[in-house]
Amino acid sequence: MPVFVGGDQWVRVDEILAANFEKGDSLAVAPKTGQLLHIPAAEQIIATEAVTKALDAFGKMGAVSDEQIANFFENFADALADEAIWSQIQEINATDVTHAKERGRSTTRLEASGKLRDGMIEGLRGWIKASSRRGQILETVQHDGFRVELVGAALGVVAFVFEGRPNVLADACGVLRGGNTVVFRIGSDALNTAKAIMNLALNPALEKAGMPKGAASLVESAAHAAGWAMFSDDRLSLAVARGSGHAVDTLGSLARRAGVSTSLHGTGGAWIVASEKADIEKFSDSVFNSLDRKVCNTLNICCIQRSRAEELVSAFIGSMGKAGERRNNNFKLHVVEGDESYVPDTLFETIVPIGRAEGLVDEPQAQLISRDKLGDEWEWEDSPEVTLVIVDSVDEAVSLFNEYSPQLVGSLISEDESEHERFYATLNAPFIGNDITRWVDGQFALNKPELGLSNWENGRLFGRGSILSGDSVFTVRTRYVRE
Repeated sequence: MPVFVGGDQWVRVDEILAANFEKGDSLAVAPKTGQLLHIPAAEQIIATEAVTKALDAFGKMGAVSDEQIANFFENFADALADEAIWSQIQEINATDVTHAKERGRSTTRLEASGKLRDGMIEGLRGWIKASSRRGQILETVQHDGFRVELVGAALGVVAFVFEGRPNVLADACGVLRGGNTVVFRIGSDALNTAKAIMNLALNPALEKAGMPKGAASLVESAAHAAGWAMFSDDRLSLAVARGSGHAVDTLGSLARRAGVSTSLHGTGGAWIVASEKADIEKFSDSVFNSLDRKVCNTLNICCIQRSRAEELVSAFIGSMGKAGERRNNNFKLHVVEGDESYVPDTLFETIVPIGRAEGLVDEPQAQLISRDKLGDEWEWEDSPEVTLVIVDSVDEAVSLFNEYSPQLVGSLISEDESEHERFYATLNAPFIGNDITRWVDGQFALNKPELGLSNWENGRLFGRGSILSGDSVFTVRTRYVRE
């Protein structure tokens, strides 16, 4: 049957959805695609109950002291540092990793390694003495006999949907620093690991600090429908999504339709532009140090100005090779059609093992792609993977970035200050630099645990920067004080 949506669009219920639809289920629509989303009643109940717990807890947070919140972070960090607790988490995580590998899924961010554990503990300890805007007088307007104060206040319930990265569970608790509460939904790959962290470390830390139960609540479902239901709940104050581009786009549209503010990051991939005035050593270092591992701010597209292409392409390939050797693997190069003459023929002819999620796969070391694929993000495992495009000018590179990229990170390598000024003025990205791209990280750049990065693919953000951290989640109350 046809369903009228959005005031100007018809979509049809297909036979599979109709056959699976039961009493109590609901439908949602992804506005951009017109896709009908089936939300079973059971998933709706799970999501609603999790949001209700977080909302009830928020009603009690006004009576919770900053010292109690600090104690929570300390307790949580101490629990993760406890070898007995961590060994139990690792045991459950090992099963998650095994199942993910069996499904051919990437596990680079899933494994509960020592490095991941150290990062979680460091982030949590960073919030112990961190300042909060809750109760902070941000501005005072003086009048005759009275004053008006603008006072920072907790925002409310913050919802997170994120991919299989257990560390985000701890990072997202940063919103508690400002008196907010949080509800999580994590992907199926890491759900059991998340449950273990909740049961063994997070919930005991809340209880020990005298914090309200449900201040951090987990949606215990692996179904995408649970995330759709959660983001459609108009009781949320902020919806944060991290994951694949299509999934995040769908979640964001559902939240916005419910009137909920969003912070979205679904597509990554950084760009480096080398102008004809680039220093070759700085360029080589920037490429190499932007390819240590695959995350959203890893180098994905390299633009080189044609007038220096012969020299700089050679340096670029050399840095790619070093980056591959660092991971005991080969690199993978994609070259935009028409630019292949700048790359040695042997790279297109040579078949090498490339490290994929499913293991080593024999592939040509270099392959051609069309220019309209410049928006593709390479999700590599152990083989650094980058696209090369030759441009006539920095302005052309900026134009390509603004048209094709997810508008996240741009870096210009040039010794000309006027080029940098023009690059900053014309590149539509929240993160712009003149060196490595991997600096785009809350912990590294701001010394704060990062809850999420928001790109400009879906528009600029109101009143805050694109690094979301615990102390940037707040609202402002206005208070009249008679003198």
